[in-house]
Amino acid sequence: MKGYRKILIAVNGSKNVLTEGLKLAGDESCWVTVVKVIPPNEGELHLTGIKDIGDVLNSNGEKETSELKKIAETERSLIKTRLEEGKVHEKILETAEEEKCDLIIMGSKKRSWLRKIFGDNTVEKVIGQAPCPVLVVDV
Repeated sequence: MKGYRKILIAVNGSKNVLTEGLKLAGDESCWVTVVKVIPPNEGELHLTGIKDIGDVLNSNGEKETSELKKIAETERSLIKTRLEEGKVHEKILETAEEEKCDLIIMGSKKRSWLRKIFGDNTVEKVIGQAPCPVLVVDV
């Protein structure tokens, strides 16, 4: 990895992408931003028994952030974490632009043929619209 100074690692689902991304970034001593995107809440909160969605999101966000930081400590890396709410591919792209990243690292798992045809592929959307190269890691 030559010439990359700022790397964005998009963590959704498996945290293996973070471990792999940090190993790749470690060789170049890059700045690393890690983004976790949660889907927007579109339901009726009073029907689910949740009084304050902000409290729920904040507590889960803090838990996610602390898990990501523990993984980074294990890999002896410093990271900046961001928790975003919205459409996953849009928030990844927005974060990459805001942070002026040189590379986006994402994870992808093997998908069935049915999901390939009808599924909403976030990785393909990010690759097609990214302001920088995208590295896809098998998770």
